[in-house]
Amino acid sequence: MIARWFAIPFWQRVLGAFVLGVLLGWLVPEIAVALKPLGDAFILFLKMLVVPLIFCAIINAILQLGNDANLGKLGLKTIGLFLTTAVIASIIGLLVGQLLSVSPEQQLTAVSGYQPKQVPSATEVLLNFIPSNPFAAFSSGNILQIVVFAAIVGVAIRQVGAAAAPLGEVIKASAQVMFRITKMVLELTPLGVLGLMAWVVGHYGLATLTPLAAFIGAIYLACLIHIVFVYGTLVRFAGLSPWQFFKAVFPAQLVAFTTCSSFGTIPAAHQAVTERLGVSKPYASFVLPLGATINMDGCGGIYPAIAAIFIAQLYGIPLETFDYLLIIATATLASVGTAGVPGTAMVMLTVTLNVVGLPLEGIAFIAAIDRIIDMARTATNVTGDMAVAAVLGRQPESLQEVQESA
Repeated sequence: MIARWFAIPFWQRVLGAFVLGVLLGWLVPEIAVALKPLGDAFILFLKMLVVPLIFCAIINAILQLGNDANLGKLGLKTIGLFLTTAVIASIIGLLVGQLLSVSPEQQLTAVSGYQPKQVPSATEVLLNFIPSNPFAAFSSGNILQIVVFAAIVGVAIRQVGAAAAPLGEVIKASAQVMFRITKMVLELTPLGVLGLMAWVVGHYGLATLTPLAAFIGAIYLACLIHIVFVYGTLVRFAGLSPWQFFKAVFPAQLVAFTTCSSFGTIPAAHQAVTERLGVSKPYASFVLPLGATINMDGCGGIYPAIAAIFIAQLYGIPLETFDYLLIIATATLASVGTAGVPGTAMVMLTVTLNVVGLPLEGIAFIAAIDRIIDMARTATNVTGDMAVAAVLGRQPESLQEVQESA
């Protein structure tokens, strides 16, 4: 029985669990909601991996990615590509929001007790990158600070040289152990997807989404356009078949869709790009945590654009051309400070509404269905991370740099 289960391709197991979860949530919601612990356990296992995996993987990547000049060049290319796709995502969001009517047909009821999130200043965002206490950052799971600290440690080990070589070897071995644990945890993906999807559909139901169907549809349509056409074109330019790419990353997309966590999907994304797309492990270990931190095409590009138009229509406030330009610029730049965990897109939306001058109270109208929207946003973010990894990690010059440093 077990042998037959593992004989089924992984993506088919995950897809089957996804479909079964939706059907259970629709047909027997009481039973479906009771399956939520399966999804909760899966998310806990993923969270267990994140901190040690990111810390070891980033240091390991820095130790293997060639000299400092090569590392800096790859970093600039990666960040530049992330920002480019973020701008395109914002434009797509604005176009879809304008073409579709995203205002509800009936009066909505605001979520009781909702309080707008406190938006930090630009200075606070930058200072928050610096870990005043690295151990506290590890304990609280502050991924931004862990990434910065890991990068500093990696650079320091390289600069110290032979004296720090034993520490470098220990971290490299630790990274391999974490990769192995990751493969073990990922075998639980079908169970996690089943539990999460059954709960989402069983808890929210299909009828309750009717008033906001146009808004949800606009988000999903924009995400689909961005994934298929932008990322598909991107990988084609890199000499990779879009069909091959999407087939390889599909299991990771489902993990992102159901968990709503970019960081939680790093293990599945790492496995997809390294084992199925031929991206070097050092570069994948470098780009995926970085992408989970700053690449927010769904949360920071598409979502704020469409949500701003939705709220403007809801309150009857016209938006000018300059407002649209502000939305694009704000969403792109502010995405750098967005953490890749569930729910933080609300902060992105708050920033955008503040800049454009739209009422923050409008957030309450869409807060209730944020989980439904977050699934598409996160799948878009993670697909972008994997697309950039496939584009740059498969380039001859990038691979040569990795091989020379190995």
